[in-house]
Amino acid sequence: MAQGKRIGLEPGMGPISGPLTGLPSVFGPIDEETGTNPWRRREVRARVRLGATRAVAREQGVKVVILNQYYAPDVASTGHLLYELANDLATNGEQVHVITCRPSYGPPETWQPCPRNEVSPSGVTVHRMLATRFSKDNLLGRIVNSITFLVPLAARMLFRLKRNEVFLYTTNPPYLGIVGTMVGFLRRHRYVVLLHDAYPQMAVWVGKIRKGGIIDRTWHLLNKWMYRRAKETIVLCDAAKDLVCDTYGIDPERVHVIPNWADGEFLHPVDKQDSKFANEHGLTEPYTLLYSGNMGLYYDFDTMLNAATLLKGENVRFVFVGAGGVRKRIEEEIEQRELDNAMMFPHQPFDTLNDSMNSCDASFVTIAHGIEGISFPSKLYTSLAVGKVIIAICEAHSSLRTIVEESGCGVWVELGDAEGLARAIRELAADPERSKRMGRAARELFERDYTLQACASKYAVVLEEAQR
Repeated sequence: MAQGKRIGLEPGMGPISGPLTGLPSVFGPIDEETGTNPWRRREVRARVRLGATRAVAREQGVKVVILNQYYAPDVASTGHLLYELANDLATNGEQVHVITCRPSYGPPETWQPCPRNEVSPSGVTVHRMLATRFSKDNLLGRIVNSITFLVPLAARMLFRLKRNEVFLYTTNPPYLGIVGTMVGFLRRHRYVVLLHDAYPQMAVWVGKIRKGGIIDRTWHLLNKWMYRRAKETIVLCDAAKDLVCDTYGIDPERVHVIPNWADGEFLHPVDKQDSKFANEHGLTEPYTLLYSGNMGLYYDFDTMLNAATLLKGENVRFVFVGAGGVRKRIEEEIEQRELDNAMMFPHQPFDTLNDSMNSCDASFVTIAHGIEGISFPSKLYTSLAVGKVIIAICEAHSSLRTIVEESGCGVWVELGDAEGLARAIRELAADPERSKRMGRAARELFERDYTLQACASKYAVVLEEAQR
């Protein structure tokens, strides 16, 4: 198997700029009676409120405090997304303070030195707390890291007496928002919850805790307090909104669907023939399918590997770029099946990410069975940004399928349907014009709905509404 370069950053990182454009139809069905999208109507009302809210914010000095265990220059993708969000909010006049830890997400060689306290050029104040930095791949070490971050953070929040602050609690670590709940029991504490991965549902799915057990039930109880006391909640997709509202009895008007985004200037379409990565590894001539990102338990690789087996001997290449808990098994499967049409590489250096992402004709985006609503594959946004065909491998009711099929940017294959995937690949390879047309649709969808500006403006609405 071919080997690539040393580990770099994950996809979807770095500051971006670009025009603010329309809102996606996928955020809600068209109302047959009025002929309009309910999300659009809510957004118009929210923007009217936002104008008045921002006037109050400027007068009273509203501040946004973002809390997350990881933050740039750490290699965690959520840390870079929040870095981009914080700087965009600050650039647009918000007073932003970030409380986080020193880099610790990746292996020690990725831990870049950074000051405990700093102010970014855009005006974001960053404070990095001293917490342990054991490997996140060790469960006990991850728990200790969380405790040494959460305990002093709770004390800091309890005695933080600045006025007019709104706190954005993320799910890194997954029980971080409980700090806001506990502080809220003792004093006025306006906070918003940002849900990336839903716990304890995720822990039950991977088998770390037992469904209905004492840990599961206690965690759900704490979550109910957290969501009910939160001023607002932000989730990544409609399925996650349904999960929060149905599980914890939260008013849907207080739960807002805002997707993640990618850097649309750094990540942009390039012809595969001009990709250095494609030329170096012989990918310019065969129809190339790329999976680039985290190789974790939450994604389905069996369908891809089974399709690669069916396509042996055909002019098709499967390329896997990244790292994660399933990487070793993928390597072993490729070797055991003697898949000479499959190649593996580690994460590519960040400055060459656009080149490697453009080395393909189509990009895989997948989510495993039972994960819908619990998590959402953010690699969709980086794949859309480079304007490649999206091959979505997921359950039939998935939001991912809806986005891909309604926009015309790719094809959907059901989990486990290797024959269907092989058939779809053959059809795409035989029709280059169709691939190009879907690639253009992918970039158009990205520019319309998944830029930083399009998403950050919605964050501003929610955060400034929460301070009222």
